[in-house]
Amino acid sequence: MTVEDRKLRLTNLDKVLFPETGLTKAGLIDFYVRLAPFVLPHLRDRPLTLKPYPDGVGGPHFFKKRCPPERPDWMATAEVPSERHGTIQYCLANDLPSLVWLANRANIELHVTLARAEDVQRPTSMAFDLDPGEGMGLLDCCEVAGRIRGMLAELGLESLVKVSGKKGVHLWVPLNGKETYERVHPFSRQVAETLERAFPDRVTASQSKAKRRGRILVDWSQNTWHKSTASAYSLRAADQPRVSMPVRWEELEAACADGEEGRLRFGPGEALSRLGEHGDLFEPVLSLSQALPEP
Repeated sequence: MTVEDRKLRLTNLDKVLFPETGLTKAGLIDFYVRLAPFVLPHLRDRPLTLKPYPDGVGGPHFFKKRCPPERPDWMATAEVPSERHGTIQYCLANDLPSLVWLANRANIELHVTLARAEDVQRPTSMAFDLDPGEGMGLLDCCEVAGRIRGMLAELGLESLVKVSGKKGVHLWVPLNGKETYERVHPFSRQVAETLERAFPDRVTASQSKAKRRGRILVDWSQNTWHKSTASAYSLRAADQPRVSMPVRWEELEAACADGEEGRLRFGPGEALSRLGEHGDLFEPVLSLSQALPEP
């Protein structure tokens, strides 16, 4: 197969990756090809952590930071410092051929850093992963997301939201300026812990499983240079193929008020239809410049 003058050898295209729906590797590749104009801007120049599912979502999988040596010689990579291994050469999904190559290797999910490879200490966004503990659900995450949005708005910060594609909600704060993790990391922790103190029966900032029961975890820990998070428009590996999909705050609030969680679940076809109708609702993540308030 030739993609933008790059030759790719596609294999096992009839391999079923999502048994409950029958979505094959060919379907995964087709989804990312059609998605490319929207997802590539959110991936470009960002170190990519691979998450292949060679036997589908029901089989074993693993996180792989180091770009495989068998990658095409035209695939862009970036040398990034590592906590334990000196440096790691990451893959960069900067173009359609790279995206197709990754999908052909059953990399269902796309996890990127909050910073670009050119300056790994300078995140372009601050992110919060709202994850429901036992007894809580997606709509509970929506409520907490609204509270965080209000807190940030009082500080003059605009935020955007997307459903994670699994159980929770991701809230992103565009920065695109001079902020470094040295400021963003403690600031995000302060936001989470402030919310925990205000709503101790609903929110926790702790990763402790015992503390998460009956609460929403406001996970601020992704705001560091050596971690990655699911990109906007990434497909997620679960029983049902769902997309990590940006939504308008009004949509989130309406679904929460009406108790209709299903309105916040997007399969590949629904995601592509929304993009055709609304475009990239997460575009401000790439362009909006904001600064954290001074201490």
